[in-house]
Amino acid sequence: MRSTRNTRRSGWATAGRLALFFFAAVLAQPLWPPAAAQAATAAEIRRDATAALKKLYAGTPKAKELADKAKGVLVFPSVIKAGFMVGGLFGEGVLFKEGKAVAYYNTVALSYGFQAGAQKYGYAMLFMNDAALKYLDKSDGWEVGTGPSIVVMDKGAAGGISTTTTMSDVYAFIFNQTGLMGGLGLQGTKITKIKK
Repeated sequence: MRSTRNTRRSGWATAGRLALFFFAAVLAQPLWPPAAAQAATAAEIRRDATAALKKLYAGTPKAKELADKAKGVLVFPSVIKAGFMVGGLFGEGVLFKEGKAVAYYNTVALSYGFQAGAQKYGYAMLFMNDAALKYLDKSDGWEVGTGPSIVVMDKGAAGGISTTTTMSDVYAFIFNQTGLMGGLGLQGTKITKIKK
């Protein structure tokens, strides 16, 4: 009798997890572009990242000032985040050095806790010194929050920073946020080099 109860309990738990995954996927569907079923090509990522940077620089001139001093700029033009109690995010991006695409990366994260909804956004990370850039290149998946110091900027905070007094290794700007979901941040996000 006990094994039947345990089997039934295990079956309900699995069904519950599948239902949560399905619910999160349904919430996120309007945020996915039509071609999201296939991975983006290197050319598509470069095109989208370039357009996203232009828009970011136009809306936040301080980001452009910092980028001009940066050793490299890593751009994820489209990140999808969705969840219902268990959540996740995914996006692909490109690292620019002196305006040229030199490497490709993905960004992923899993989260647990009270959360529901879906959103789409992009972010750019400005690597201000060679050591931070080298850490990104050499790490086998960089978990944001370890390694180089990072400051996530918003428009208000960006206005008060001077390019002559920048102290952090990396500055991050989040942009083009759509959808409804709380807790947008980069802590715990893993960034890994990929081949394109």
